[in-house]
Amino acid sequence: MLSPTEPEPVRKPVPQVDFDLDDLDADEEKYLDFYRNVGVHEDMLVPLAEHHDGPHSYYVLFDRVGGHPGMPRVLAVHLQRDYEKRTFSFEQAPLPLPAMAQSWLVHRGCPTDAIGLDPELGPPPADEATRALERRLAGDGDHYAMGYSYTSDDPDDMVVVVALRALDERAPAPFRVVVEEIDAGTWTHTLREGGFDTVGEALQWCDDRLTGETGPLPPVRPAAAASRPAGVAKAPAARPPGRWR
Repeated sequence: MLSPTEPEPVRKPVPQVDFDLDDLDADEEKYLDFYRNVGVHEDMLVPLAEHHDGPHSYYVLFDRVGGHPGMPRVLAVHLQRDYEKRTFSFEQAPLPLPAMAQSWLVHRGCPTDAIGLDPELGPPPADEATRALERRLAGDGDHYAMGYSYTSDDPDDMVVVVALRALDERAPAPFRVVVEEIDAGTWTHTLREGGFDTVGEALQWCDDRLTGETGPLPPVRPAAAASRPAGVAKAPAARPPGRWR
């Protein structure tokens, strides 16, 4: 507790995003699409990272309000401006983790080293394992398709679970689960990854984690092909359910 003579700590104001679209327009459908998906929440979006390169802007945004329970709270936005025509276009994607938003932007032209997260916004990584996995997700995110995620804002158990499918069927443990947990006491976060052989196992682990009924993530095992005896045919890959994209 502060003594009567100690000054109160200076709190950094929460930054606000500026899309810099003054005097720019778009066709009615595109404008409404931007307003519904991005602009309607503009005053509640916190820019965790942003990079501007001429007519292009890239944003990793955190939605302080959120939508339906479980929905992602991170939004990746790529703005493209045409100053001669005085118009703009955009792409956006709600994603469960900042590293996934960084990856989405990198694969739309943003330099990898230009979209680092503001260390003063949000809980920092708790350890090197978290930092290493975040770097890999930001760089290799296009190797996986997201099939399911759930973001829990329970103050006693703030957690994000994400189920991923490897696009390369030869990848070890073709189904992955990534879990972000926030420690409210230390205000840090950890990120961990586990590997599964089937989509059902991955989704069941996510469900169990959200209800507090599961143990540690299983390790990512070597590819089955590496240990398959010679001459044994590979079984056909199971088709993921429709919610995988």
